[in-house]
This record gives sequence, C-alpha cells and structure tokens, in this order.
Amino acid sequence: MEGLFMPEVKEADIKELAVGQSCTTVNMVSEADIVKFSEVTGDVNPIHLDVAYAKRSVFGERIAHGMISAGYISAIFGTRFPGPGSIYLSQSLKFKAPVRIGDSVESTVTITELNEKRGRVTLDCICRVGEVIVLTGEARLMVPGRPKQV
Repeated sequence: MEGLFMPEVKEADIKELAVGQSCTTVNMVSEADIVKFSEVTGDVNPIHLDVAYAKRSVFGERIAHGMISAGYISAIFGTRFPGPGSIYLSQSLKFKAPVRIGDSVESTVTITELNEKRGRVTLDCICRVGEVIVLTGEARLMVPGRPKQV
C-alpha cells in the first residue's frame, strides 16, 4: 500500500493451523480512536461523542462504538492469526457490555473448526474488559494454503 509502512509478513497457511489454537491481543480505547472511527464511518451517534447527551443515557457517560472492539478481531485475523491473506466470509457478534474510553480490550480468537480441503476456518471470538465479557461472536474465514483444484 503506497504511503503506508507495511512490514514484511508471512502469509497465513491453513496447513499450519489446528483446532484449539488461539491468539490474544490487548488494545486500549482512546479518545482519538472514537473520533477517528466516527470520521471514517460517519457514525456520529451522540452516545459516543457528546458528553452531555451520554450523561443522560443508561451508561451515564460516553461509550466506544461496538465495532471498534470488532475491529480488533479483524486486525488479529488480517495481521496475526491466521494472518495476512485471510479473508472474512462471515461474522456474528453479540455486544454484551459497553466499552469506555481508557478501557483495555482483550480480544481472543480460537479455532473451533478447520476444513483444510476447502480452506475454511471457524473461530470463536471474545472481547473482555477485565473480567467482563463485552463481545462474543463467531467468524468464518477463507485461509490461503489449500490445495489447488485440478
């Protein structure tokens, strides 16, 4: 990608994966993350941006967009595990609790199904803030490395 530093990365290979393997990352949600996400997506819901509005909400303060946590999962898939070349096929998500500015979100993905012949992987996805589960879901990916069809 022109203008963006991209370190050399090893492409994902389905032959190196197994059911039960997992990967975890931790990301802190910042004010800048919320502002940038709003700018990029156009999601300017005042629950995320307006202090006075958010104070009157059920949460009592501003909360992060739920899709920021979902984005941490996407980042794992595309950069770490399975890694570059992985393609999203589907994702289900359940938002269980709010994430606030300054929270550290621990995101974990775990392989639950693997079909090497079709190049498909199913993963359980979970995000936590401390002991609180804030997001759960399941993703299906296409991963490089499957045998070529003749």
